[in-house]
Amino acid sequence: MSTLTHDSVVGTARARTGAGLGFALVSAASFGLSGAVARGLMDAGWSAASAVAVRVLVGALVLLPAAVVTLRGRWSLLRQHAGRIAAFGLVAVAGCQLAYFNAVAHMQVGVALLIEYTSPVAVIAWLWFRRGERPLRTTVVGALVAGVGLVLVLDLLSGADVSPVGVVWALAAMVAVSYYWLVSADEDGALPGIVLATGGLLLGGVTLLLAGLVGLLPWSVSTATVHYDGHAVDWWVPVLGLGLFTASLSYVSGIAGIRRLGARVASFVGLSEVLSALLWAWLLLGELPRPVQIVGGALIVAGVVLVKVGERDTSERAGVSARPDA
Repeated sequence: MSTLTHDSVVGTARARTGAGLGFALVSAASFGLSGAVARGLMDAGWSAASAVAVRVLVGALVLLPAAVVTLRGRWSLLRQHAGRIAAFGLVAVAGCQLAYFNAVAHMQVGVALLIEYTSPVAVIAWLWFRRGERPLRTTVVGALVAGVGLVLVLDLLSGADVSPVGVVWALAAMVAVSYYWLVSADEDGALPGIVLATGGLLLGGVTLLLAGLVGLLPWSVSTATVHYDGHAVDWWVPVLGLGLFTASLSYVSGIAGIRRLGARVASFVGLSEVLSALLWAWLLLGELPRPVQIVGGALIVAGVVLVKVGERDTSERAGVSARPDA
């Protein structure tokens, strides 16, 4: 009987992990799509800030009916978790975008992304010092391998211009991304993930809109035809695509994946967003990845696998120490 119970627990854990990886990969793929789609809008006269703000607001509106249905009249949940929703919208959504825009205004995009995507290391450090979850050697090695892969994917070996002001803004973006991983993993069973995503996107979108209107961010929109690798579409097509896929789908699936995998593993799986961005840029913009970027992508995947192995070993050790006869 104990064996059956153990097998059942193991099977449930594996199913949860498999679902978590699926959700996390869908989230990374949809997040990665945003750059290529937004690039078309920006080439047609949109500013980066306006494209992101519209993306976030449309995503919130898409999710709003489902969020209302999910609440089932439990409006008290919004009051109880108002601070958490507000922090998610202001830090993980608007704050991250604002910091990143300011970073790329002072330094190269690749360097800014590299600093921002050190967030998995920040997550490991936070869980270690705050909760005492010391990473195993396998996890550390995986982090280093994934880091090397990220450098290759972003093709930074040819040299880059580093600005102290830009570094500060990029670090702020990294903190905001780390907060996204951590707060999304904090599952208390009360606040549905879709409600957290909807509230955060709505507040974050309004914040970005106000920032653009008061001049904190460059703001311009256009109804000109948008072109993708020789194909022309109306402006509303990429706008709708940004909201449906790169905001509503990405955040909801991201939260679902993080709650199943935990912040540490999910943050490393999130590095596959960079690979997705390369793939979408190839498909939509005709930008072929270089061989060094392909090698970097393979290293990121290897690093994620090592981190997952380290996480599994950590869980197994915790389970052994918790047994009465341990």
